[in-house]
Amino acid sequence: MIPIQSESSTSDEALRPHDIQHYMRAGTLQLQTLPPLSLYVHLPWCLKKCPYCDFNSHEMRSHELPEQAYLDALMTDLEAALPLIWGRSVQTVFMGGGTPSLFSPQAIDQLIGGIRARLKLAANAEITLEANPGTFEKDRFKAFRAAGVTRLSVGVQSFNDAFLHTLGRVHNRAQALDALAEAATVFDTFNLDLMYALPGQTLAQLRSDVDTALSFAPQHLSIYHLTIEPNTVFAKYPPAPVDDDLAADMLDLISDMTAAAGLQRYEVSAYAQAGHACQHNLNYWQFGDYLGIGAGAHSKLSFAHRVVRQVRLRDPVRYMAQAMAGHCVAQENEVKRADLPFEFMLNALRLAGGFELPWFTERTGLPLSSIQTALQQAEQQGLLLREGSHVRPSVRGLDFLNDLQALFLR
Repeated sequence: MIPIQSESSTSDEALRPHDIQHYMRAGTLQLQTLPPLSLYVHLPWCLKKCPYCDFNSHEMRSHELPEQAYLDALMTDLEAALPLIWGRSVQTVFMGGGTPSLFSPQAIDQLIGGIRARLKLAANAEITLEANPGTFEKDRFKAFRAAGVTRLSVGVQSFNDAFLHTLGRVHNRAQALDALAEAATVFDTFNLDLMYALPGQTLAQLRSDVDTALSFAPQHLSIYHLTIEPNTVFAKYPPAPVDDDLAADMLDLISDMTAAAGLQRYEVSAYAQAGHACQHNLNYWQFGDYLGIGAGAHSKLSFAHRVVRQVRLRDPVRYMAQAMAGHCVAQENEVKRADLPFEFMLNALRLAGGFELPWFTERTGLPLSSIQTALQQAEQQGLLLREGSHVRPSVRGLDFLNDLQALFLR
């Protein structure tokens, strides 16, 4: 669950693809090097749409997934995009959804094999698959590992059956415990997703959830504050919100418990053991590049003189048809020079450890002078700490991240 992958495009029309020379023409930016590249693969089906979810997910209307048709569309989509990333090595692959674990291990094996046949994957490429306990079967995770998945991300959200019902999850506590026991056995690195500030949740109930999660010794833990997103069931029928003071106490509790368990908070909502931070997500937050394939997938691609964003068609059936026809991109825009400072900071300031200032110029092609005033304002307001060429959000800056990021709006 990453904000960058939130699917807000509503376009239903495909664009005519550009020739590669369109992206290579002269422009206003001067990028000396291209950032690391990741691949995001969107698998859009799920058993049931959760009332808080604003991602491009679609409930299964039958018991059969169009696995082969969708895999064929993904490979055709990828092949059409190859000229945009020609010669570049892919550092990470992330299969998100929807519920990717609905796809059979054989389909995931075919998908990873198809990717390897068409792209230059780094030797130690991190390959993540999102999984839900409601799709767990004994030895299924082991088969995903054999297919080439190196990292599993399990969407638990809560171990409390009442809260799971409120959140519309299709699994229960027992299924979550079984799935995590298997994940801990099979994978060297696995992530566990939790949510807090749930309607009616107490500190004691949150403590129980976090205690249970930590009992599996996950190398990575993602904990998200429940937010009400537009165009969701919760937006139409909002549950009673948790008091702000209680939510703050909950975050303090999470910080204390994860630190005691040896997990470092390296991003606003992410905690990890040393050496187990999610490399795919880090590339997002460090303003790296990513090619997104699949229904509704987003891309951010850099060229010598421009940064381009794309969005694929959202509807899976339409996406499959248009991908096979060679044009499934619904939206494309060149990021305006004036918008790049905010786009960079929107991501980089999520990192608790901050970043080196030269990265800004390297990833945007802009001089540091374009953000100097905003940096000074952030320091003066106590939201940012600066040590030589290194900057990072203060504790206050992380708590008031939206205010910090807004300083870099044009």
